[in-house]
Amino acid sequence: MEIVVTDVPDKGRFEARDEAGALAGVLTYQITGPIIVFTHTKVDPEFEGHGVGSALAKAALDDARAKTRTVVPMCPFVSEWVDKHPEYEPLVARSTRRVK
Repeated sequence: MEIVVTDVPDKGRFEARDEAGALAGVLTYQITGPIIVFTHTKVDPEFEGHGVGSALAKAALDDARAKTRTVVPMCPFVSEWVDKHPEYEPLVARSTRRVK
């Protein structure tokens, strides 16, 4: 199954579609200046287990890297995906709050 991911800025999301054009999943985001917050990833049940979520995460993070954005992965899926792909770790914002 071929999945194509595109950015749809007017909807604030990346969309994953199969070769027939069916919507397989979305990754929503919010942008403020150079910061992009990934808020939610949703994969249609029909497409679960086919790498759609991973395709969305990779495309979104590659786009953030290309646009030199700082990433805030509020979405648990994206956060876990970055943990498994440490090459994307430098894109992620880190807290500046001191631990007591």
